[in-house]
Amino acid sequence: MKYKKIVAPSILSANFSKMDREIDEINKSGAQWIHFDVMDGSFVPPITFGDKMLKDLKPLSGLVMDVHLMVEHPQTQVKSFIEAGADYLTFHVEVCRHSHGLLTTIRECGCKAGISIVPSTPIDSIRELLPFCDLVLVMTVNPGFGGQKMISSMLKKVQSLQKIREEEFLDFLISIDGGVNLNTLAQVKEVGPDVLVTGSAFFSAEDKGQFVEKLLQ
Repeated sequence: MKYKKIVAPSILSANFSKMDREIDEINKSGAQWIHFDVMDGSFVPPITFGDKMLKDLKPLSGLVMDVHLMVEHPQTQVKSFIEAGADYLTFHVEVCRHSHGLLTTIRECGCKAGISIVPSTPIDSIRELLPFCDLVLVMTVNPGFGGQKMISSMLKKVQSLQKIREEEFLDFLISIDGGVNLNTLAQVKEVGPDVLVTGSAFFSAEDKGQFVEKLLQ
């Protein structure tokens, strides 16, 4: 199956005092998704925002709302984010003992289910879960802060996931998050993930439409 390339600007790097304008910039840029980095101050040091941010921004865009839960107890957040308008809901395998059950719950609620792994987590740890995933998010930095340098060795995980997907006839998107910018684009294109999450590079770009176009080329 041929997968369409997707750009997902992360509002973690947006100006929270001007969110309506920031969403408008994403809408005009040609990006297809909007990425929400939800942090609880426990799984990762910072605290960002909750489901109200998604609920308030949802009416401002018809793009896919891609929610990434970087929280200790994702099962407590699933229902509220789906009700707020999440289209994809991703949680970390490192904090969920019953990951299969949570993936199933997300799907049963009518939302696409995703699982994410930090750099120290191997692909083998999620292999049995892949048939139940709509998206796998590979962290190419240690989660928690925007603007970090990509850990390029993590891109090998994309190739491993592609191989499993092909061999086992599975259908999930492969996303990467961390250090995606024009300087790392050549490395990224070599492995070809389906979804590119980009934060500080997008919001600092003078011409955001041109930036997205280069990512999609």
